[in-house]
Amino acid sequence: MASLTAEEIELLASKANAAKEAAYCPYSKFRVGAALLTQSGEFFTGANVENASYPVGTCAERVAFGTAVVAGHRRFKAIAVATDIKPPASPCGMCRQFMSEFTTRSFPVYMYDKEMNCSIISMGELLPNSFGPEDFEH
Repeated sequence: MASLTAEEIELLASKANAAKEAAYCPYSKFRVGAALLTQSGEFFTGANVENASYPVGTCAERVAFGTAVVAGHRRFKAIAVATDIKPPASPCGMCRQFMSEFTTRSFPVYMYDKEMNCSIISMGELLPNSFGPEDFEH
């Protein structure tokens, strides 16, 4: 996994936790915040945004990645995801596939629970045998 400094990990955690405040989740009441660190050292955050038509909602991880990609970033160092439950929740299947588009198998995913206890897992562990850009190479 990528080597992060203690300061980067602390900032990822605090930014992901703070991003929960922006969540729009009137139906599930399940707040999720995400903080994404680019290779250039910039942070992008996201929160889940629900919709009355449930499949139309957007997860915090995809909001953070989408914002970073639109800002021109394509290389990322790590992501943190924070929820209000214990143990921490991992990204959903759709987010795993979305994140794999822009990461490596060793990309670290820091997952924080309501007490800010952390579990760390790699993208390769979250999405084994994934389908990605490399599958189009001849």
